[in-house]
Amino acid sequence: MYQMLDPKTLTVLITGATSGIGAAAARRYAGAGARVILAGRRAERLAALAGEVGENVHCLELDVRDYDATTAALARLPDAFAGINVVCANAGLALGLEPAQEAHLSDWEEMVDTNVKGLLYTVRAALPGMVARKEGHVVLTGSVAGDYPYPGGNTYGATKAFVKQFALNLWADVVGTGVRVTNVEPGLTETEFSVVRFKGDEGRAGKVYEGVAPMTGEDIAEQIFFCTTLPRHVNITRIQAMASHQSFGPFAIKRS
Repeated sequence: MYQMLDPKTLTVLITGATSGIGAAAARRYAGAGARVILAGRRAERLAALAGEVGENVHCLELDVRDYDATTAALARLPDAFAGINVVCANAGLALGLEPAQEAHLSDWEEMVDTNVKGLLYTVRAALPGMVARKEGHVVLTGSVAGDYPYPGGNTYGATKAFVKQFALNLWADVVGTGVRVTNVEPGLTETEFSVVRFKGDEGRAGKVYEGVAPMTGEDIAEQIFFCTTLPRHVNITRIQAMASHQSFGPFAIKRS
């Protein structure tokens, strides 16, 4: 019988670790005994999370949109954390819900810079070491928005469609190297996602989840943990989950 991987053998890099799915994943891995590298832009939150999850963590105050800073940070990791074998490229955001003709270009640029370029920079910086060690797992945080469009989702959905296709192509590149690739694609999940999307308007953000039971960051973290602790001969290419109150939308038809 093949055995599930022992989490204590894992060294996990998590970007976007200061909130939501990233923070939940950090708690899940650290609680299981893994070594965890917490990467995020907010130093106070990193320190608070590190204090919460235990001693076997290392914090990186890092903006993944800066490739040079990302590669330098990984090159300077302490020896105990240098052998990364799980990368959770989780940093990402949605901004605005306006139709394309009214959307702010700066919002589009920030989503592309973070959701696409930041993800690419993280993977490119960490992947060569995993391939050289013939052991690793790249987990990308996608979204059901990469498959299913909705009004106002324009650039956000497009960035997640990029993540979906990049994951598939990445798997084609690394197959047989000992590195696995998984795209985790959540649906309705209540984190700080909507507060960020609506730029701090907590009232508007709260309405997104009214009358439904959304998934939580912990729900998605459990899916990530499951995929990465399966025996190494198993690769989950995509895992897509929706809240049980959510399903596929109807076609948009504008009647005159």
